[in-house]
Amino acid sequence: MMIKRICPLSSNLTDSIFLFGARQTGKSTFLEQNFSDAISIDLLDSKLKRRFQMQPELLYEMLKEHPQGTIVVIDEIAEVPELLNEVHRLIQKKQLVFVLCGSSARKLHRKGTNTLGGRARPCYFYPFVSAELPDLDLDKALLYGFLPPHYLNKHPENLLPAYIDVYLKEEIKEEAIVRRLDSFQRFLEAAALTSGEIVNYSNIANDCGVKSNTVKSYFSILEDSLIGYMVPAYTKVLKRKVIQAPKFYFSDVGVYNYLLHRTALSPDTPEYGHCFEHFIMQEVRAYIGYNHCIQAMSYWHTYEGKEIDLILGNAEIAIEIKATEEVKTRHLANFKQFKEEFPQCKCMIVSRDVITRQIDDVKAFYYKDFLKELWNGNIK
Repeated sequence: MMIKRICPLSSNLTDSIFLFGARQTGKSTFLEQNFSDAISIDLLDSKLKRRFQMQPELLYEMLKEHPQGTIVVIDEIAEVPELLNEVHRLIQKKQLVFVLCGSSARKLHRKGTNTLGGRARPCYFYPFVSAELPDLDLDKALLYGFLPPHYLNKHPENLLPAYIDVYLKEEIKEEAIVRRLDSFQRFLEAAALTSGEIVNYSNIANDCGVKSNTVKSYFSILEDSLIGYMVPAYTKVLKRKVIQAPKFYFSDVGVYNYLLHRTALSPDTPEYGHCFEHFIMQEVRAYIGYNHCIQAMSYWHTYEGKEIDLILGNAEIAIEIKATEEVKTRHLANFKQFKEEFPQCKCMIVSRDVITRQIDDVKAFYYKDFLKELWNGNIK
């Protein structure tokens, strides 16, 4: 099945970029389809990788005669980070344009390599989003996730174990924690148990038998390898005292479920609700990333237990996410306290209630209507 991705990068690129995305999001396929006329270098080719490792200057020799503006795609650039010195030289002296692809910037930073000093801007690639899937199978996606090989496969349950295993072997074993892979495995399961919840480093450290600082470094690895992301607390408040610790989410809900050993989801259960929340958060995050919006994502939680799942920007928009099939007045209760501090905020609730409507000063969206408005650029 050929699915057109909505990543806005086009073949008439004029500035060099780093394109980062978690494994199996479809970066390589996207580049093959959208930059078919570009010069392409795949560093997963073992023979080519060895040659460039031994002689990075071969890249300059290979490309120096090409005209200004020539686009060069280098897939898995972190496999031979030494090439970045030659990329730098080709950008500066020959004005070539590079698309440098990889699963994270962590390997480049860790090895102290040349990251081009601002000559290539970072861009990000995400799993499938609803705007790419006209016949979205929500229940399947909530259980198995939106990574293309998993979403498109008839038996995705057979692929997720290999995905986690490859991630552990190839991403984590290169880190300084290589001798503590067992504790990192325990951490992954603990992180899944608290995904979508406020992060308590001490509790997770106790569960894993490691120190709090170690847990913080583990979370950094998940963020840097784009397996997960933090959502900070919204702390610009006037009256109420609020929680200031971040929340953590896995970048794909299927990975989250696999780590929790889930093999099925039933609507109207807390587990289904958590997955629905992850799904909407994934969508908003991808929209912001693809459209280079400056709207920050945060959440709001008071010490009295009042919470708003998602705050956009400087409290311009507040969104509650509920998997319910019927929005009721009680689902809107937390907006009252939030509006007391931020009266100009637009309040929305996203649910599986098929009737989109205005309830007092809250817009109640059926999730399909919300996503359509989101990807049309109307949620602002």
